[in-house]
Amino acid sequence: MPGIENNRLKAFKNKSKDVSELRRRRNEVSVELRKAKKDEQMLKRRNVNTEEEPVSPLQEKKQPTVQMTIPEICKAVESKDAATQFNAVQTARRMLSRERQPPINNIIRAGLVPKFVVFLSHHDNPSIQFEAAWALTNIASGTPEQTKAVVSEGAIPAFIRLLSSPQSNVSEQAVWALGNIAGDGPEMRDVVTRNGIIEPLLQLINPTTPVPFLRNVTWTLSNLCRNKSPPPSDEVVDRVLPVLQSLIHHCDKEIVADACWALSYLTDGSNDRIELVIKAGVVSRVVELLRSNEISVITPALRTVGNIVTGTDEQTQHVIDAQVLPLFVNLLKHPKPNIQKEACWTISNITAGNVQQIQCVVAAELLVPLVTVLTKGDYRSQKEACWAVTNLTSGGSVEQIVLMVQAGCIKPLCDLLNVKEAKIIIVILDAITNILAAADKLEQLETVCLMVEEAGGLDKIESLQQHENERVYEMALELIEKYYSSQEEEDITVAPTTNESGNFEFSAQECAAPQGGFAF
Repeated sequence: MPGIENNRLKAFKNKSKDVSELRRRRNEVSVELRKAKKDEQMLKRRNVNTEEEPVSPLQEKKQPTVQMTIPEICKAVESKDAATQFNAVQTARRMLSRERQPPINNIIRAGLVPKFVVFLSHHDNPSIQFEAAWALTNIASGTPEQTKAVVSEGAIPAFIRLLSSPQSNVSEQAVWALGNIAGDGPEMRDVVTRNGIIEPLLQLINPTTPVPFLRNVTWTLSNLCRNKSPPPSDEVVDRVLPVLQSLIHHCDKEIVADACWALSYLTDGSNDRIELVIKAGVVSRVVELLRSNEISVITPALRTVGNIVTGTDEQTQHVIDAQVLPLFVNLLKHPKPNIQKEACWTISNITAGNVQQIQCVVAAELLVPLVTVLTKGDYRSQKEACWAVTNLTSGGSVEQIVLMVQAGCIKPLCDLLNVKEAKIIIVILDAITNILAAADKLEQLETVCLMVEEAGGLDKIESLQQHENERVYEMALELIEKYYSSQEEEDITVAPTTNESGNFEFSAQECAAPQGGFAF
């Protein structure tokens, strides 16, 4: 919508902009960044056993496989014989955990869910507790309606009681089930929290906890930190942050990854929440994890860093002080396009900061890699690189803008003027306008106008005067009238001066240019 775009972009029109309008929260980037992909982090997980004859690990001997239909299962669970009940529950669990398309709705319609919830309270029979918990876990891994079918029968308090079960397999399955329920969304997350999951869950984290078990606990913790409409309660954040600070130092990559995902969720919100994460002392370790060779660790660590730098200048500086910027040289060259995109988005929020923070980006030698993404990256990465360049040209000094141009940004910016997204065209036009304004201050406007023209930018800008988007049309028209109309009238043919290296030179006394001028 033009109105929204204008509000978002108005800060580019003058140097007294509000930094908060340049920094972009996660929900302003793109839809795909709000939806976690399956290879990044699973909200819900089915417990699938691939063994030929899966049985409860609590049993000492394998039980014979019993084939039953759902009506037969319904009849068997009503039996007064414990073995018959167990076979019925186990058969249902196998259906839910082994079939490609599990009959979740058929199980629900058959009225088996309340029966399974009752079995969770059979403390004298941990085997049937385990099988019932497993079955309910897989039902809760389904749609929101299927999850609610489990919750509405009172499963949450029953599962929370099982967190303290002396049988670790039963306790772990309860953790898994509660993680699936909490992963359904903020409403279910808060219901689980209000039922008192935090303390018994945290008690499961100790040096003797087996790694597979701790993985499930950490994953469930991450789901308790997820969602921001509304965000998790302050109580949850206060209790969970010290634990996450410890878990991100674990030697298991899956535990570290899920702990980082939890931190990324907590930082995807208000500046107050970002500050709590910073005060928890996790930033230096998260930055260190950007050196990892594991994409499963880099992704949430980068997401966390990126979220933190959407905050205040002081919060952004905390990340810069942790020596994060040199690591972006490799992140911008990462073979995974999504990493490049996130890296560019993060830099765009840093270049939305003050001149000193922009200088840190320059000093880390990130301008050339940024332009490389702008030139060769996939489109999503190019869009974020456009924002990074535009923010720099908007808030940076004239000297920093010169360095951006020297890095080669004009040609790829002009090449992207033919994209379909109006808001990206607006961002690019802002960058070009800012660059031309800097050139004008240095009395090198003719030189830079020629550079834009030779890059094919002038032709594209002229054609944008016919664009269907009113804001694009207005900006293109204004740019042509301000920077090119007088040149056309005077028929400028004077070639720009060059230095010994063949680079274009700037020279302007009022801008305190270094000796020899600014070379474009």
